[in-house]
Amino acid sequence: MPVSRSHRIVAFAAFAILSAGMLTACNSAVVGRRCTGGVAHDSRSVLVCKRGRWARSISLKQAALLFAVAAQRAPGSVAIPTLAVQPVVIGLDHPWEIAFTPDATMLVTERSGSVDAVIDGTPRVLAHPADVQVLAESGMLGLAVDPGFASNRRIYSCFRSTISGAPDVRVARWTVDAGYTTLSNRSDIVTGIPASTSGIHAGCRLKFGPDGQLWIGTGDAATGTVPQDPMSLGGKVLRVTTDGAPSVGNPGGALDPRIYNLGHRNVQGLAFRFADGAAFNIEHGPDADDEVNKLVAGGNYGWDPVPLAGGTTYDQSRPMTDPRVAGAIPATWSSGTPTIAPSGATFLLGGQWKAWNGALAISVLKGSQLRVMQINAAGTAVTAQWTAVTDQGRLRTAVEGPDGNLYLATDADPGQILRVTPS
Repeated sequence: MPVSRSHRIVAFAAFAILSAGMLTACNSAVVGRRCTGGVAHDSRSVLVCKRGRWARSISLKQAALLFAVAAQRAPGSVAIPTLAVQPVVIGLDHPWEIAFTPDATMLVTERSGSVDAVIDGTPRVLAHPADVQVLAESGMLGLAVDPGFASNRRIYSCFRSTISGAPDVRVARWTVDAGYTTLSNRSDIVTGIPASTSGIHAGCRLKFGPDGQLWIGTGDAATGTVPQDPMSLGGKVLRVTTDGAPSVGNPGGALDPRIYNLGHRNVQGLAFRFADGAAFNIEHGPDADDEVNKLVAGGNYGWDPVPLAGGTTYDQSRPMTDPRVAGAIPATWSSGTPTIAPSGATFLLGGQWKAWNGALAISVLKGSQLRVMQINAAGTAVTAQWTAVTDQGRLRTAVEGPDGNLYLATDADPGQILRVTPS
């Protein structure tokens, strides 16, 4: 819906009050009932008292973005949150991804090969497929919960597999039983993502977008020709249905129909902005230029590690956005030198995050931190950034839970899941 000046005022007022804990939460049934004034919210929208009755204004997602933009334009007008960090799951072997089911059960992948459910704070192995090959950066990696989980109990994981003989990286669909004790009905929906002999540059982040499609961020398998090869699934962002078929709206043409865009080195994060559904990825650079990119259909992000003289070796000295690649899309953010190895990320939503509301929160491996970035509405530049959680070691992923807190996985053995509570 169009956003007017009055909507911006409502958004800023609503989220400023919500940050202070004074915005009333209402059941949606109040819409249309009599009121005497004020601002409130239900699970979807900001509510305003209009002509004596409660009416919907803008969605909470729109209000979150507008509040964030207002905070950027008036630095210091909104405080950043104070964070309390507490371990909630311990004893994990390089936890890689966190996801929540609709009943708020936490699921976790461990790079060592398992998919777990966390029950009363204790990890319970649901599956440890025999064909998972753990090698360097590879193993059991990405995880996503089906948007229809409440009725179909499906989840998806991405891992390095030897089931076909030669290793590849693949995405499997599973069914979780009602008691969270096991996975069954395995169906490998995307196979043949290239895997390096050394196990590096394996990707593999999974996220369902607001379009209901499964997005897959892959690595280039440290192979020079892969990122620009229109038929290779490596060094790409893929977009598929829950059966692994190409999604409607993918660019097609010379590209494998499952490819959404290309020219990536090693995609480690995918995140979708709440206000407008814009997609972003996070990827590792070589010795310079880790990146955050706004993703567009058919876009080429310029990683082309083929040497200038040609051949098939892997030239790590090439720039992340190579001028040889016509129309290469520049990054929204680049680390420059040194790199920090950013990884899984999420957009924060809710007044509890204060000036960080609507910001991208990125877990960082080499830099051992949480990096928080406000990104402009066009998605082309970072307007403000902060560093936090610098005392917990390497951080692999960041996911906002259904309770409005942020959950981080530490990249260690033993690793932990940390709960970050803002105030």
